[in-house]
Amino acid sequence: MNKIVASVIAWVSLTGLILLMLPGRSVYATELPVQLQLDAHDIGGVVLGSHGPEAGVWVIAETFDLPTKFSRIVVTDERGHFLVPDLPSAAYEVWVRGYGLVDSPRVKTTPGKRVVLDAIPAPDLHAAAQYYPANYWFAMMEVPNKNEFPGTGRQGNGIALSFVRQEQWIDAVKTTACQACHQLGNQATREIPEAFRGMSTYAAWEARTSAGQAGGIMTSILSSLGRERALKMFAGWTDRIASGEIPFAQPQRPQGIERNIVVSIWDYSDAQKYVHDAVSTDKRDPRVNANGPIYGAPEDSSDRIAVLDPVRNQTFDLVVPVRDPNTPYAPSMHVQSPSAYFGSELIWDSKTSPHSAMIDRKGRLWATSVIRAPENPTFCKHGSDHPSAKLYPLTRSGRQVSVYDPGTKRFELIDTCFTTHHLTFAADDKLWFSGYGGADVVGWLDTKMWGRTHDEQTSQGWTALVLDTNGNGKRDDYVEPDAPLDPSKDRRIHAVFYSVVENPVDHTIWGSVNAFPGAVVRLSLGSNPPATALAEMYEPPFDNPRAPLQGYTPRGIDVDRHGVIWTNLTGSSQLASFDRRKCKGPLNGPNATGQHCAEGWTLYPLPGPNFKNVSEPGSVIASYLLWVDQFNTFGMGENTPIIIGNGADALYALNTKTGKFVTIRVPYPLSFYAKGMDGRIDAIDAGWKGRALWASSGTRAAWHVEGGLGEKPKVYKFQLRPNPLAH
Repeated sequence: MNKIVASVIAWVSLTGLILLMLPGRSVYATELPVQLQLDAHDIGGVVLGSHGPEAGVWVIAETFDLPTKFSRIVVTDERGHFLVPDLPSAAYEVWVRGYGLVDSPRVKTTPGKRVVLDAIPAPDLHAAAQYYPANYWFAMMEVPNKNEFPGTGRQGNGIALSFVRQEQWIDAVKTTACQACHQLGNQATREIPEAFRGMSTYAAWEARTSAGQAGGIMTSILSSLGRERALKMFAGWTDRIASGEIPFAQPQRPQGIERNIVVSIWDYSDAQKYVHDAVSTDKRDPRVNANGPIYGAPEDSSDRIAVLDPVRNQTFDLVVPVRDPNTPYAPSMHVQSPSAYFGSELIWDSKTSPHSAMIDRKGRLWATSVIRAPENPTFCKHGSDHPSAKLYPLTRSGRQVSVYDPGTKRFELIDTCFTTHHLTFAADDKLWFSGYGGADVVGWLDTKMWGRTHDEQTSQGWTALVLDTNGNGKRDDYVEPDAPLDPSKDRRIHAVFYSVVENPVDHTIWGSVNAFPGAVVRLSLGSNPPATALAEMYEPPFDNPRAPLQGYTPRGIDVDRHGVIWTNLTGSSQLASFDRRKCKGPLNGPNATGQHCAEGWTLYPLPGPNFKNVSEPGSVIASYLLWVDQFNTFGMGENTPIIIGNGADALYALNTKTGKFVTIRVPYPLSFYAKGMDGRIDAIDAGWKGRALWASSGTRAAWHVEGGLGEKPKVYKFQLRPNPLAH
């Protein structure tokens, strides 16, 4: 305490601060330095530690007084000063969190007040590590060594026969297995839930991965890896943590412009549900829906789209209808063993499974959602005279389309022959869809035609993906993916888009193929897309001696205004750009089948630790999607790519001039896990206050988030101030 008082006295002598000593606290401020400008809507002050002001720590202001729980988070500057700006009128609790610290006592205050907060040093490294992002704990997991591959199955080393190399196993654990749904490494996953304690760690992991409505999915995933071997890996990891082992790497406090970031957080939806991702505006024009609602798609958990009004701090739901009342439920309605959190209760009950959404120029909300059972109508199938069905008939589709008009407050449903997953608007208002989980086609809906006619059949189309392997520059008859090349024909490829985007420069359509090693695919439409569309496939450099870095497993895809494609290589934990203009060799013909343009790729490894027993450089971060800020909605410049760091409680914005990442971290509540994001301009002339990134929590397990049961999905708003004290 003497050191704290001495530090305070020294700070007072420099700033003229008047202090009032209060029982149970070191100091409470009634006046602050003149350089810290507050108004009636701000809370400001200083954070002091045992050695003086604490730089680069977070100050969190939280209230339950508004219609929904609300928090705003800022970072202290180099003098320990902070300013939480533009707070809604309410009573707040304010406290400090930072690496190397434990949380400070919460101080009750209101906007317009000035406070001095204590920074409480962690008593040891174990206590400090409890605040580290999940990826630092996840990196402690001991994946099978490289010399154990290929897998020899249950009677051998336990690794499934399908895994030929270590990279495939890492890819599966990071992307297609657990972390496609939630974090690994947060407290909820690195420790055994109370309900499963008292049994061996192996048995506890077996119980937790077969529990609840997701038990069937988790069981299937473990079996695909090699069930016993995977369970031993998870159990060994948990045992070492329980015995006191802590991460071998430590995160860094915010530096530079990372201290200028303001994070605002609202609760919405229901504590037992989840939100897949959210949308705030038209991707082509971020001024659309200014100050309007944020819409969150709940996927399998609910038929209710979660909505936040960020101006009034209010939430509500929109119920997505089905066309056929006999539409089956999307999630499993069976609990094969009780959940540690909900027992045998069924908590997810969606029929429509709204997966992703986009807003159009009129502010209407378009979502990929189920409207009927999977069997397609007659016009989609063999024998139909639909132009696309004649060439490539489709018998089933998993999702279709719904559109909500906030003016009429009504949904309309649109049937599609192809499965819809992610979606994007082209410049001509055609809506393009990825078909992940469905047939290997790319589909589109002409929304202008549909608006005029409401004819869902003539307004849609789809095409197979065909490479010009005979090199004549046009689409011909083709051989199937597994057939030998025919020099007189082209080849259809088996490649289902996971994400999709239009290149604004040449209006080609690009998609990511979320497989190992995966690819990005360019689709040139031609005059009659069902019959003339030609594809080009570009795999990331993998086992390619011409490339300085190797990468694999694209997931999301986006594009900048120069036509450069960006993707997150989830398996190898990299952000990657692909510039087709750099390609030197032929882009069609028999050799243009994937690894023919290594020179087009640039890879940026994500920060953070890698698995300790993996020799290649890299990170354990599993990035779900990415987004390119074409219009400088965040403040780092036009065409800034921003990637989601799902295990790192962060987004990462790439400074394309330096090749370095800016970490946009969410320190509270721990376990920030997003899937999608976008940026909106609410006021073009308001500087940083009128611009923001928007994201939603995407974890399927909100009860894994700090706070546990009762935590709701959240909306996150990220703003970049010119300095840490701007208000």
